[in-house]
Amino acid sequence: MDILTGLNSAQKEAVTAGPGPVLVLAGPGSGKTRVLTHRIAYLIRQLNVPPWNIMAVTFTNKAAREMKARASELLDGSPGSLTMGTFHASCVRILRRESDALTKYGRDFVIFDSDDQRQVVKGAIKDLNLDDKMFTPPKLLNRISAAKNELIKAEEYATSNYISEVTRRVYERYQQILIANNAMDFDDLLMNTVLLFDQQPEILKRYRGRYQHVLVDEFQDTNTAQYELLGRLAGGHRNLFVVGDADQSIYKWRGANFRNINHFRQQYSGAKLILLEQNYRSTQIILDAAKAIIRHNPDRVDKALFTDRQGGSLISVREAYNEVEEAEMVVEQIEQLRLNGIARRDCAVMYRTNAQSRVLEEAFIRAQINYRLVNATRFYARREIKDIIAFLRVVHNPADSISFNRIINTPPRGIGPKTMQTLQNWAKRQNNQPSEALLQLISDPDKQHPFNNRAFRALEKIGRNLQTWMAIRDTVTVADLMDTIIEGVGFDTY
Repeated sequence: MDILTGLNSAQKEAVTAGPGPVLVLAGPGSGKTRVLTHRIAYLIRQLNVPPWNIMAVTFTNKAAREMKARASELLDGSPGSLTMGTFHASCVRILRRESDALTKYGRDFVIFDSDDQRQVVKGAIKDLNLDDKMFTPPKLLNRISAAKNELIKAEEYATSNYISEVTRRVYERYQQILIANNAMDFDDLLMNTVLLFDQQPEILKRYRGRYQHVLVDEFQDTNTAQYELLGRLAGGHRNLFVVGDADQSIYKWRGANFRNINHFRQQYSGAKLILLEQNYRSTQIILDAAKAIIRHNPDRVDKALFTDRQGGSLISVREAYNEVEEAEMVVEQIEQLRLNGIARRDCAVMYRTNAQSRVLEEAFIRAQINYRLVNATRFYARREIKDIIAFLRVVHNPADSISFNRIINTPPRGIGPKTMQTLQNWAKRQNNQPSEALLQLISDPDKQHPFNNRAFRALEKIGRNLQTWMAIRDTVTVADLMDTIIEGVGFDTY
């Protein structure tokens, strides 16, 4: 397959750009994924760059899978050992591979999700005798995450008032708990990779040698940690190919900095700038309206978006007195469309936050309009799935006290808060995590312990199970281990 077939002139210019830094500013619907995949194929096929010398970074696993599939199609087969994935996935691979150089973590470190993080920060608040009503876990987590995104360690956190001082103390304790659990959060994956490169120049040199070409999707959504990571990897060869659009930056709330596009232009002064301005998704009416709004932002590179798709419906703007009137307007509009021959099932209503669905649902119910709410809980966020994963994580890493706390009485086995607190205090006196202390107790039943007979029997049961699962974990598949756990605790019945 000819790699350049079907590309417009701007896309071809981007795909065939020479070595060195390249900034592609891609308007919405302008084929940026197409450019990235064709660029990868061009490097491999035309410039004879080995796939293992290429790293392509995306923001979602879905985008990574799509790019890999398209690249395979262009190359008439798998792109080989090309490194492609999200920032976090790429960092995990590096940290696992270089685990011997990590002073605070073992190779089997686990990754805590948002629910785990909340439990950790609650524990930190409790340990510091703080009021969790005054200093709520979500706000403290946001501040800690923002610090990590800026590569600010707990001991470096600047304090100028009481709130920042509390944040620093919670951040410090939060990290201590993570390390004790041999765990990282998602922000740690980025931060620890940057710190690893800074502290181990030989390791950085090796990765610079391996990844001779670094390509980045959605560059406008990078935060400081991600920008610095890219800068270190491309520090020698400067073959950094980034695609982004400041006009589409929507992730400031999680540390994204669209100004990284300007930083890139300043840091790589000789970078080639290419504009993708032809839109393949929208009509000119939509593009003109979008341009009229975004043009008021002075801190951007202007793009003259155009499309061959002419015509299209005009944009209608209606102002409502309140959310109830707004919902009634939506119902009226749908009914008018139905009278014009458009089926209700062909109508979609989009809203900004989940809380806004209630008033719309009430309006549909009053009008006797059947509707389907697209708001399913994510698979890995379901309680039963998180429970099973917690079991697997404790078997994999007994130091993970957050997962252990989740499963010790799941399904219920008569272990109440008092017994759990006694176990935690007893383990702390031995400088152990609760599950580690329990495993030692099971191995040595004559060991002195503070539990009554009823509590000991309940703890012994989960301890014996854990001991059994750990004994077989390296000899069976994850699926078989999971089946054994489900059967062992009666989880299917529960």
